[in-house]
Amino acid sequence: MTTGLPSQTQVIELLGGEFARAGYEIEDVVIDARARPPRIMVIADGDKALDLDTIATLSRSASALLDGLDDVGDRYVLEVSSPGVDRPLTSEKHFRRARGRKVDVVLSDGSRLTGRVGETRGDTVALVVRAGRDYRLREIARADIAKAVVQVEFSPPAQAELELAGRADRTEAEA
Repeated sequence: MTTGLPSQTQVIELLGGEFARAGYEIEDVVIDARARPPRIMVIADGDKALDLDTIATLSRSASALLDGLDDVGDRYVLEVSSPGVDRPLTSEKHFRRARGRKVDVVLSDGSRLTGRVGETRGDTVALVVRAGRDYRLREIARADIAKAVVQVEFSPPAQAELELAGRADRTEAEA
Protein backbone atom coordinates (compact mmCIF):
# COMPACT_ATOMS: atom_id res chain seq x y z
CA MET A 1 0.00 0.00 0.00
CA THR A 2 1.42 3.36 -0.97
CA THR A 3 0.94 6.36 1.29
CA GLY A 4 1.44 8.94 -1.43
CA LEU A 5 4.00 10.59 0.85
CA PRO A 6 7.63 11.10 -0.17
CA SER A 7 10.37 9.16 1.62
CA GLN A 8 12.69 10.78 4.14
CA THR A 9 15.45 10.77 1.50
CA GLN A 10 13.16 12.41 -1.10
CA VAL A 11 12.21 15.18 1.36
CA ILE A 12 15.85 15.86 2.23
CA GLU A 13 16.87 15.92 -1.46
CA LEU A 14 13.93 18.13 -2.41
CA LEU A 15 14.23 20.66 0.42
CA GLY A 16 17.95 20.56 1.28
CA GLY A 17 19.00 23.24 -1.21
CA GLU A 18 16.22 25.62 -0.20
CA PHE A 19 17.10 25.28 3.48
CA ALA A 20 20.84 25.65 2.74
CA ARG A 21 20.21 28.92 0.86
CA ALA A 22 18.48 30.22 3.98
CA GLY A 23 21.50 29.19 6.12
CA TYR A 24 20.06 26.00 7.65
CA GLU A 25 20.51 22.29 7.19
CA ILE A 26 17.99 19.55 7.62
CA GLU A 27 18.89 17.50 10.70
CA ASP A 28 16.03 15.04 10.44
CA VAL A 29 12.77 14.29 8.65
CA VAL A 30 10.03 12.31 10.39
CA ILE A 31 7.12 11.10 8.31
CA ASP A 32 4.03 9.83 10.13
CA ALA A 33 1.73 8.24 7.54
CA ARG A 34 -0.59 6.89 10.27
CA ALA A 35 -1.60 10.35 11.51
CA ARG A 36 -4.76 11.86 10.02
CA PRO A 37 -3.94 13.89 8.06
CA PRO A 38 -0.43 12.45 7.50
CA ARG A 39 2.41 14.52 8.99
CA ILE A 40 5.81 15.47 7.58
CA MET A 41 8.12 16.98 10.23
CA VAL A 42 11.33 18.67 9.09
CA ILE A 43 13.88 19.42 11.83
CA ALA A 44 16.35 22.12 10.77
CA ASP A 45 19.32 23.73 12.49
CA GLY A 46 21.87 26.39 11.63
CA ASP A 47 24.43 28.73 13.08
CA LYS A 48 21.77 31.39 13.64
CA ALA A 49 18.60 30.76 15.62
CA LEU A 50 15.58 29.48 13.75
CA ASP A 51 13.01 32.19 14.53
CA LEU A 52 9.27 32.14 13.80
CA ASP A 53 9.55 34.32 10.67
CA THR A 54 12.21 32.01 9.21
CA ILE A 55 10.14 28.93 10.09
CA ALA A 56 7.13 30.47 8.29
CA THR A 57 9.21 31.30 5.20
CA LEU A 58 10.80 27.83 5.09
CA SER A 59 7.40 26.19 5.64
CA ARG A 60 5.86 28.07 2.69
CA SER A 61 8.71 27.21 0.31
CA ALA A 62 8.85 23.57 1.55
CA SER A 63 5.09 23.20 1.11
CA ALA A 64 5.25 24.56 -2.44
CA LEU A 65 8.07 22.15 -3.33
CA LEU A 66 6.28 19.17 -1.75
CA ASP A 67 2.99 20.08 -3.46
CA GLY A 68 4.88 19.92 -6.77
CA LEU A 69 5.55 16.20 -6.36
CA ASP A 70 3.21 14.01 -8.41
CA ASP A 71 2.57 11.40 -5.72
CA VAL A 72 1.87 13.70 -2.77
CA GLY A 73 -1.77 14.07 -1.93
CA ASP A 74 -3.14 17.46 -1.04
CA ARG A 75 -3.82 16.44 2.56
CA TYR A 76 -0.77 16.40 4.80
CA VAL A 77 0.50 18.55 7.64
CA LEU A 78 3.99 20.02 7.29
CA GLU A 79 5.89 21.05 10.41
CA VAL A 80 9.25 22.83 10.30
CA SER A 81 11.01 23.23 13.63
CA SER A 82 14.36 23.36 15.38
CA PRO A 83 15.75 20.33 17.24
CA GLY A 84 14.74 21.59 20.69
CA VAL A 85 16.88 22.17 23.74
CA ASP A 86 16.74 18.58 24.95
CA ARG A 87 18.57 17.24 21.90
CA PRO A 88 21.93 15.77 22.92
CA LEU A 89 24.98 17.53 21.50
CA THR A 90 26.81 14.90 19.47
CA SER A 91 28.84 16.60 16.75
CA GLU A 92 31.31 19.46 16.42
CA LYS A 93 28.65 21.68 14.83
CA HIS A 94 26.23 21.04 17.73
CA PHE A 95 28.85 22.22 20.24
CA ARG A 96 29.82 25.17 18.02
CA ARG A 97 26.17 26.26 17.78
CA ALA A 98 25.72 25.87 21.56
CA ARG A 99 28.64 28.20 22.36
CA GLY A 100 27.75 30.29 25.39
CA ARG A 101 25.00 27.88 26.50
CA LYS A 102 25.04 25.96 29.78
CA VAL A 103 25.29 22.17 29.39
CA ASP A 104 25.18 19.09 31.58
CA VAL A 105 27.90 16.67 30.54
CA VAL A 106 28.40 13.00 31.35
CA LEU A 107 31.95 11.86 30.63
CA SER A 108 32.82 8.38 29.41
CA ASP A 109 34.22 7.54 32.87
CA GLY A 110 30.73 8.19 34.35
CA SER A 111 31.61 11.52 36.00
CA ARG A 112 29.30 14.51 35.49
CA LEU A 113 29.90 18.22 35.20
CA THR A 114 28.00 21.35 34.32
CA GLY A 115 29.61 24.13 32.34
CA ARG A 116 29.15 26.71 29.64
CA VAL A 117 30.27 25.77 26.13
CA GLY A 118 33.28 27.74 25.00
CA GLU A 119 35.32 27.45 21.82
CA THR A 120 35.26 24.19 19.89
CA ARG A 121 38.56 23.35 18.19
CA GLY A 122 38.94 20.16 16.24
CA ASP A 123 38.07 17.30 18.55
CA THR A 124 38.16 19.44 21.72
CA VAL A 125 35.47 21.46 23.48
CA ALA A 126 36.27 24.14 26.03
CA LEU A 127 33.86 24.25 28.97
CA VAL A 128 33.67 27.14 31.41
CA VAL A 129 33.33 25.49 34.83
CA ARG A 130 33.13 26.79 38.40
CA ALA A 131 36.41 26.85 40.28
CA GLY A 132 35.44 27.95 43.78
CA ARG A 133 34.09 31.48 43.40
CA ASP A 134 35.68 31.92 39.97
CA TYR A 135 35.44 30.27 36.57
CA ARG A 136 38.07 28.44 34.54
CA LEU A 137 38.28 26.82 31.13
CA ARG A 138 38.46 23.04 30.98
CA GLU A 139 39.42 21.45 27.66
CA ILE A 140 37.60 18.17 27.06
CA ALA A 141 38.09 15.79 24.16
CA ARG A 142 34.73 15.22 22.42
CA ALA A 143 35.53 11.49 22.43
CA ASP A 144 35.44 11.63 26.27
CA ILE A 145 31.90 13.07 26.28
CA ALA A 146 29.29 10.32 26.58
CA LYS A 147 26.36 12.76 26.68
CA ALA A 148 25.88 16.54 26.67
CA VAL A 149 22.54 18.34 26.85
CA VAL A 150 21.85 22.09 26.85
CA GLN A 151 20.16 23.32 30.04
CA VAL A 152 17.33 25.82 30.18
CA GLU A 153 18.39 28.91 32.13
CA PHE A 154 16.01 31.24 33.91
CA SER A 155 18.53 33.87 34.96
CA PRO A 156 21.30 35.56 32.97
CA PRO A 157 24.79 34.09 33.28
CA ALA A 158 27.64 35.96 34.92
CA GLN A 159 29.56 38.26 32.56
CA ALA A 160 32.87 36.60 33.53
CA GLU A 161 31.44 33.22 32.53
CA LEU A 162 30.32 34.55 29.13
CA GLU A 163 33.69 36.20 28.53
CA LEU A 164 35.52 32.92 29.14
CA ALA A 165 33.08 31.16 26.79
CA GLY A 166 33.89 33.80 24.17
CA ARG A 167 30.32 35.08 24.10
CA ALA A 168 30.61 38.45 25.84
CA ASP A 169 28.56 39.77 22.91
CA ARG A 170 25.37 38.02 24.15
CA THR A 171 22.74 40.24 25.66
CA GLU A 172 20.65 39.26 28.68
CA ALA A 173 17.66 38.70 26.40
CA GLU A 174 19.61 36.06 24.43
CA ALA A 175 21.00 34.31 27.51
